[in-house]
Amino acid sequence: MAIGSPSKAARLDQLRGYARVQVWSGYADDDALRRDVLEAVLDEVADEQEAVAYTDELIRDARAELVEAAAGWPAQTPYDRFQQAVRALESHDIVVLEACADHWAADAELRRHAETGNPPRGIAYFTPADVWHAVDHGMLEVNVWHADTSNVRKGDELIIRVQSVLAEHGLRSVFDEGRLEVTLAWQRRPLTAAP
Repeated sequence: MAIGSPSKAARLDQLRGYARVQVWSGYADDDALRRDVLEAVLDEVADEQEAVAYTDELIRDARAELVEAAAGWPAQTPYDRFQQAVRALESHDIVVLEACADHWAADAELRRHAETGNPPRGIAYFTPADVWHAVDHGMLEVNVWHADTSNVRKGDELIIRVQSVLAEHGLRSVFDEGRLEVTLAWQRRPLTAAP
């Protein structure tokens, strides 16, 4: 073990945190979720059967924690308001990509729109890692680009529009170097009532 590296207990705790953000984000289907968590677990647990059992335990625990937490959430959560803001942005001709792979996916989406001869006003996108950060820290980074893929600048009409739509839905945002930092408790309800 390298000096300063985390202990095995700390690394196992990191796996628990990884399963939690994956489950709570709500974007991965069951197969993708299990595959991603198992891949991470196999880096730490050599025995495959033990790794599979531990993966199942991590996912089960994360789902149970989500169900328990969701029981205390308000009828309309910040995540619900965020989804309403997403629909409103789309009505303003701003494409929104949720949990997209990376900036290449955003670029491809803008090119696809451009090929139709009807480019959007712009695009707002975020990645799974951005969602995981929101799950843990209550802040979602949203990248905003013009239709030509250029970053927005402070004071651009596009960023003003995006921020005003978020504000209309009770979501505070701060512009920082071409992206927005949206204060957002990621309270996305589980799809089922039981873990």
